[in-house]
Amino acid sequence: MARKPLERRMAERIARKKASIFLRDDFQDLGGYDQIGRCLRKLTAKGQIIRIGYGVYARAVLSPLSGKTVPVKPLPTLAVEVLSRLNVETAPSSFARAYNAGTTTQVPTGRVIAVKGRFSRKIGYGGKYAVFERASRA
Repeated sequence: MARKPLERRMAERIARKKASIFLRDDFQDLGGYDQIGRCLRKLTAKGQIIRIGYGVYARAVLSPLSGKTVPVKPLPTLAVEVLSRLNVETAPSSFARAYNAGTTTQVPTGRVIAVKGRFSRKIGYGGKYAVFERASRA
């Protein structure tokens, strides 16, 4: 029996997986670095996934409003998932802490995420990115 093309095997793995985000390393056992990169670009062009960071992809759907490809989950949720997959600890942001303490009535957007330690990647799509701040040591 002939082997399935790499692109189809990757698409099947994405469909089987419950997670919303995928790292390039998730497909490392299927082929070489460049070959996987080409297939990820093809899947992105087809609208099955969307690139949200360096080596980070998210499951995507076609937006009924704009007709563009968008992730299935909101950006703050995806950013927290990515951070947990990359073993980076998160904490409530200073805006969320102020709101929960009752010192402000401004509802936090969730786009600012506090991280413990150093983190210098961009996570986002379409010009919208999650903002990371250092968690206070208190």
